[in-house]
Amino acid sequence: MDSEKRPLPRHVAVILDGNGRWAKAHGVPRAMGHKAGCEALEKMVEAAARMGLEYFTVYGFSTENWKRSEEEVGALMNLFRYYMTRIIRIANENNVRVRMIGEKSRFAPDIIEGIDRMVESTKDNTGLNFVVAINYGGRDEIVRAARKLVEDYRVSGEDAGHIDESVFASYLDTAGMPDPDLMIRTSGELRLSNYLLWQLAYAELYVTDCLWPDFNQEELEKAIAAYNKRERRFGGR
Repeated sequence: MDSEKRPLPRHVAVILDGNGRWAKAHGVPRAMGHKAGCEALEKMVEAAARMGLEYFTVYGFSTENWKRSEEEVGALMNLFRYYMTRIIRIANENNVRVRMIGEKSRFAPDIIEGIDRMVESTKDNTGLNFVVAINYGGRDEIVRAARKLVEDYRVSGEDAGHIDESVFASYLDTAGMPDPDLMIRTSGELRLSNYLLWQLAYAELYVTDCLWPDFNQEELEKAIAAYNKRERRFGGR
């Protein structure tokens, strides 16, 4: 991909959808679809790093995913345990910094420890920021931010009239990160699914029928090419 002819978006966010449909199409259990999805994610972290993206944010596990069957949730937790170790190796081999957004307290202690280890062991890397949204929901994030903001202003006695978008954004999980320029959703679904509701206000949306386990660098380049054909305008200008 020629980055001079096709400038890269600074921040790409992805909804990884289609693992279950991929499994059904291949006649294998859903857990195998999630495993294939994790393998695709490993490759995409390496591809995003090679391409020179600054931020690559993925929807790994939503607050709504807890409603799935106990068997499926248990299988996903075991995949987290296995792939967290692999992601550390891949991240360090590719100068990738791993970051996490969402509310981790609901996870088992060993998974929380693994998340902390991913973040800590890659914090000095200076390349791609790989952001994983786990136990994440856009509405939940906004409510958590509002609670913290209200409490801080109550304690400090500051005038709430000084609160603006930048102040509120500093209380979100993504504080200090640029908003996504491009949001990709795989498997053809046309909804945001409670993902980065504040941050996607001005993002370009790209939907592909490609199922996540089949997503690769070529598919990412197609999305970026489509992004670069659009005229970016803000505020009605």
